[in-house]
Amino acid sequence: MPVKLSAPITTALLPVKGVKLGFAKAHVRKPDRKDVLVITLPVGSAVAGVFTQNRFCAAPVILCKTHLAETAGIRALLVNTGCANAGTGEEGIKRAKQSCDALSMLLDIASNQVLPFSTGVILEPLPVDKVIAGMPVAIENLNEDNWLNAAEAIMTTDIVPKGTSRQIQLAGKTVTITGISKGSGMIHPNMATMLGYIATDAAVSQSALEVIIQYAVKKSFNCITVDGDTSTNDSLMMMATNLTGNTEVAIGSDDFIVLRNALTDVAIELAQAIVRDGEGATKFMTVTVESGKDETECRKVAYAIAHSPLIKTAFFASDPNLGRILAAIGYAGIDDLDVDKLDLYLGNVLVAEKGGRAASYIEEQGAAIMKESDILVRVVLNRGNDNITIWTCDFSYDYVKINADYRS
Repeated sequence: MPVKLSAPITTALLPVKGVKLGFAKAHVRKPDRKDVLVITLPVGSAVAGVFTQNRFCAAPVILCKTHLAETAGIRALLVNTGCANAGTGEEGIKRAKQSCDALSMLLDIASNQVLPFSTGVILEPLPVDKVIAGMPVAIENLNEDNWLNAAEAIMTTDIVPKGTSRQIQLAGKTVTITGISKGSGMIHPNMATMLGYIATDAAVSQSALEVIIQYAVKKSFNCITVDGDTSTNDSLMMMATNLTGNTEVAIGSDDFIVLRNALTDVAIELAQAIVRDGEGATKFMTVTVESGKDETECRKVAYAIAHSPLIKTAFFASDPNLGRILAAIGYAGIDDLDVDKLDLYLGNVLVAEKGGRAASYIEEQGAAIMKESDILVRVVLNRGNDNITIWTCDFSYDYVKINADYRS
């Protein structure tokens, strides 16, 4: 089961003015499951996206980037699960275009006003006929209150749907923010194997939204890892319908900071939910690296710890074999690291200092902390002023089972 994570209730996911969501059971891969999602946006909406850094990026990612570059008038998003349409070459592009063409005709908009997204098995052709067949049903049930159904419709190996909402005040107007995400395995920064959709009804320019999404992703989806694998389909979209009635938010203004921080908080909650629902996860681990020379070296240390199968399996077993953490710090790639100066904490317990085991540490302390479901690993490098925090999970038997049977 996910680590301290349950599905949101329908009423907790607040409608965002102008954003309508509809779903269908199109049998893309499995029968009787929600697997096609349509999101529509009103004229005048701003849309910004961040995508996977994987060079083998999927056909819908390529097409999304093209459509975003071609028009500032995005009106619809189309998502299917069950097939990633990745590793499919020119035929994959063709099928992604066919899906955009079909939805654009049904909605009476231009094809490049549609952004396509796919998730699922790689190296298999998109069953575009099934996706197209599901579109009329999805359009028929378009509704502003459909966020939970939408969260369910984008799931793959996720156990629970992921979504959250916030309301803030901008210039005396109540602004709503709602977001959903999916992801469970194949999760690593430079996006992570995830899809994320965050919408607000605030009035915000395209340029301001692009600044906000870059800020938010750096502090959220690019700070999580389950297994160190970067997917071919990762996509995070932010949408602003400009229907609240507030004065358009200007970059750098007080309202900009309030909106940016609220959108970032939503992104962080969704990103952490992905880790809490990591395939087979039983522990949620926060890894903080402090007092580094720069952010880059802090990230190196953090991910050396978070990616180590030896560390992740030890946490699953609640085994305080903490020398594995020291080993990971040592091979993180900081050539001039003085190990005699760093401190290692597990929770609030000092484990290692001056190049070895802390004199005050006893193994019973470590064992007690590792039995908890939420665990903090804190590394203090004592060589500068930069810090980084990332989130990861353990490796259990179920991780192997889930991925061994993924295509079954």
